[in-house]
Amino acid sequence: MQNASLLAAIDIGSNSCLLELGHFTGDRLVSQTCRKETIRLGGSLDAQGQLSAEAMERGWACLQRFAPLIADLPPERVRAVATQTLREATNRAQFLARGSAILGVPIEVIGGEEEARLIYQGVARLLPPSSRKRLVIDIGGRSTELCLGQGFEARITRSVEIGSVAWSLRHFADGGLRPEQFAAAKASAQAMLQPQADAFAAPHWEQAYGASGTAGAISRVLAAQAGTPGLITRQGLDWLQARLQQDGHSSAVHLAGLREELRPVIGGGVSVMQAVFQLFGIDEMRVTQGSLRHGLLYSLRPAAPDVR
Repeated sequence: MQNASLLAAIDIGSNSCLLELGHFTGDRLVSQTCRKETIRLGGSLDAQGQLSAEAMERGWACLQRFAPLIADLPPERVRAVATQTLREATNRAQFLARGSAILGVPIEVIGGEEEARLIYQGVARLLPPSSRKRLVIDIGGRSTELCLGQGFEARITRSVEIGSVAWSLRHFADGGLRPEQFAAAKASAQAMLQPQADAFAAPHWEQAYGASGTAGAISRVLAAQAGTPGLITRQGLDWLQARLQQDGHSSAVHLAGLREELRPVIGGGVSVMQAVFQLFGIDEMRVTQGSLRHGLLYSLRPAAPDVR
């Protein structure tokens, strides 16, 4: 594949940094390379909103490893974005300046609703064509994006400042996984999501989809316990909370399907997902392959030639 046909998307998130390289055959995205590294930016903001020097170094080191993979691509074929942690960071200019210099392309800090729109595009483009109304939810490290749409059109997009990393730091900071901690975490997540309850309630959609980190992590654990791959159910979430409470502490959690680096944030992720299920009336959620980075690649897709 010649470099001239490749596109690249980089998503600098609160927990991970992802790179996707691909090209288009007609409307179909063909992925060539996907890299993911855990950089844990979201857990490194202090009370003043300052991103720690150590966290910035982790992020820059990751970008240094990604840079050679996009070095031969023209800048107009690369899109690098940062999300909630960099939206919050009061010293983000320092991170963005060096990060952009490392990559050779500017890093955009996108707003929450734009992030939700791009997530919906990434999800919808990788699903089979359908006229059904879709609810798409992406629980990240420090924000949760909500999208209602039909076909390729995102009609309502929202971003709420709750996520697996933020909620783990707030409600499970001692590593405990006790019933009272889950109750407090779910209650505070529901309070944050409550203003969106009417707009995203079950009568407005026909199928619920989960995108990216938290949804993927939960679905892999449930699948490893003889669940249906790619599916999250209320019963599965209840079982998972009970199992985590039985373990009692994140250091004691050894679940098949759960990656080691996600153990410290599983309590926050599960509690936010349970709040989402309860508030929006979800009984089951399908986990999709599409995500923000796929939406970014579609935003870079060359326009079809005018054949008139």
